[in-house]
Amino acid sequence: MLLIASDRFGAHVTPPGHPERIERAEVFDRVAAHWASRGGLTMAPTIASRQALLRVHTEEHVAAIEATAGRASMIDADTFTSPETADVAQLAAGAAVNAVEHALNDREPAVALVRPPGHHAERDRAMGFCFYNNVAVAAAHALASGVARVAIVDIDVHHGNGTQWIFYEDPRVLYVSSHQFPFYPGTGAASEVGRAAGAGFTVNIPLEAGATDADYHLAYGAIVPPVFDHFAPELVIVSAGFDAHERDPLASMRVTTAGYASLVHHLHVWSGGSALALVTEGGYDLTALGECVQASLRVLDGAERPQSDPSGQNAPRGERAVAAVRVAQAPHWRGI
Repeated sequence: MLLIASDRFGAHVTPPGHPERIERAEVFDRVAAHWASRGGLTMAPTIASRQALLRVHTEEHVAAIEATAGRASMIDADTFTSPETADVAQLAAGAAVNAVEHALNDREPAVALVRPPGHHAERDRAMGFCFYNNVAVAAAHALASGVARVAIVDIDVHHGNGTQWIFYEDPRVLYVSSHQFPFYPGTGAASEVGRAAGAGFTVNIPLEAGATDADYHLAYGAIVPPVFDHFAPELVIVSAGFDAHERDPLASMRVTTAGYASLVHHLHVWSGGSALALVTEGGYDLTALGECVQASLRVLDGAERPQSDPSGQNAPRGERAVAAVRVAQAPHWRGI
């Protein structure tokens, strides 16, 4: 398994008190150093080409982000640039592309530890701490390289509105997202299923605040395997936000570190022979973030079996989420 990391991700600076802070990059640096000390394979990322960015973003959007180079600016109430943000955001997108290329070429997992995150970035808009949509850039790169079917599974506590809208009409990309609902950014209802040729290829799993390991285990187990069986992805990209953790300050979920490790493990198993790439998104409790990344690496590398098995536990939020998904997706998928 390959780990992609760089201390350059600490060069994106946010205002004091901002949750998407430099210390998150320091967590990634420590994880990468520990991985390398154990003999794990690592590489530094390369920047995404402008062509790669333009597959999912407009020329105007890319130019607007480039224009922030060398200065600090406020894009919205949540999203700020510093002098090096434009370059660092392009590097984050490039790391996601690198992870996908390794997963496809070597048929083994690749993990990209990046910031700023990307899944809120829309085709023509930066928002929610995000500038370029890292996983969307990587998925579009895979499609341009000849891959026919890409699945993106978003485990961040916030709905990835940017990823959803970028591929909303594209049947080549299956987007599955679990998220606290209702919550920022206001999208992600089960009824949002895609449009035109993409109808059915957006699968939202809206979970109420307070969802536990058992709720996630039930919801994912009921929805993802049958959809994957029919879609047969050649590549699975995990938008890996760890902010549904019980200690995260921005949300109200109760997922444990072991629960996250179990979820990543099952996604790896359910991907079957598909290539798998994991790209970080949110996660704002520094200790929980480090624990979840380390646990994910261990289960993907096969060094550890997941410790959490909440089968049979009470999961009312998961049950209600599955019921909503089944109603919305009944015309599109059998067996869920």
